[in-house]
Amino acid sequence: MLVAAILLGGAANLNAQTFNFSFDGRDKTATKVNAEDFFTNEKGYGYDFQHVIDGAKAAQTESFKLSDGIFYFSVNVPDGNYKVTVTLGSKKKKANTTVRAESRRLFVQNADTKRGEFKTFSFIVNKRNTTINLPDGKTDRVRIKKREEKKLNWDDKLTIEINGDAPACSSIKIEPANEVPTLWLCGNSTVVDQDYEPWASWGQMITRWFDDGVAVANYAESGETATSFIAAGRLKKIVSLMKKGDYIFMEFGHNDQKEKRPGSGAFYNYAYALKQFVDEARAKGVTPIFVTPTQRRAFDDNGKIRETHANYPEAMRWVAKDLGVQLIELHDMTRTFFETLGVEDSKRSLVHYPARTYPNQMTKFEDNTHFNPYGAYEISKMIVEGMKQLNLPVVSHLKADFKTFNPAQPDDWKAFHWNDAPFIDVVKPDGN
Repeated sequence: MLVAAILLGGAANLNAQTFNFSFDGRDKTATKVNAEDFFTNEKGYGYDFQHVIDGAKAAQTESFKLSDGIFYFSVNVPDGNYKVTVTLGSKKKKANTTVRAESRRLFVQNADTKRGEFKTFSFIVNKRNTTINLPDGKTDRVRIKKREEKKLNWDDKLTIEINGDAPACSSIKIEPANEVPTLWLCGNSTVVDQDYEPWASWGQMITRWFDDGVAVANYAESGETATSFIAAGRLKKIVSLMKKGDYIFMEFGHNDQKEKRPGSGAFYNYAYALKQFVDEARAKGVTPIFVTPTQRRAFDDNGKIRETHANYPEAMRWVAKDLGVQLIELHDMTRTFFETLGVEDSKRSLVHYPARTYPNQMTKFEDNTHFNPYGAYEISKMIVEGMKQLNLPVVSHLKADFKTFNPAQPDDWKAFHWNDAPFIDVVKPDGN
């Protein structure tokens, strides 16, 4: 049965409190999902994006293989935080499963199960749409960019991606969890949940490190500045939802330095916008955290990173000191990271790939700003390490397998394993 759901004419009530689905029939209390149960708004749940998976299989190249057993599963739910519990494994085979949600947010990584073995994992997924509910009962909306209209983050569905070398998912349970603290992420293309391979950012990887006592709500978007983020209504949406005990993280600077309007500048509109974030957060009992921008891969002749962000990192530090805001020095950590990897191997953390590595990629990628999954994964560890150094209470919800991370001793890129999603884009994100 569909727990706590009311079925009206075959459609699941979208206000249902708990959804419980079984894919192999093991859980007799759950709704059995059959092979023909594709998502429709009338049904409210089902397999989703099968055309994307089939298209990816048809477009396979030697360096892009899509394993059998990958699927997307979507459920219509209201905005909020949801505890998702997945049981992975199979009676018939050994399996290796990775679980992501919404716009490629990583939650379960390379979980091995023996034949007949089942493992259960729980995590929190934040789901949202563009509607802003205002205190006076009126509504507004987030003015998302045209390319965002297809993002899984901004629709009415909570979408789970089952991927891996040999994926096997027995069941999925979804239940509200709005009482947990939320980490609200604000920023640009180095933070955003990137929908498409081979692009990735730390905001969609940091979910990997927290248990089901913390939610991550990533409102960052490619090309945004601190001022444009506010103008688009993204901060207004966050403020309408944030609660005491939450955190708001702000990483801006890449695009802000290119603003040329009257009043632009690191110590002018940029600093003023950062103060707006802080004031709004503190008015709601939320802790603001600044994050200095990631470095660009720009080496000098001596193999050292050149500074390319002008005085924007320093302006953020200045505002942090003036307002008493805690700060994570990602600018310094990514400098150490790139210099440790070196001029050539640092390319392995960014979108540097020969032509035809991905379907329809006719030219080579040489992007020195935007991270690939390995790079984003490493940056997410730096953010967590920064949170630990600040002694934020939320680090009590880190998973046991998070180890102390030193950017001067990064993980070996050759050992990093990532299963590509079938969503691919050969056009780089906005921003540089």
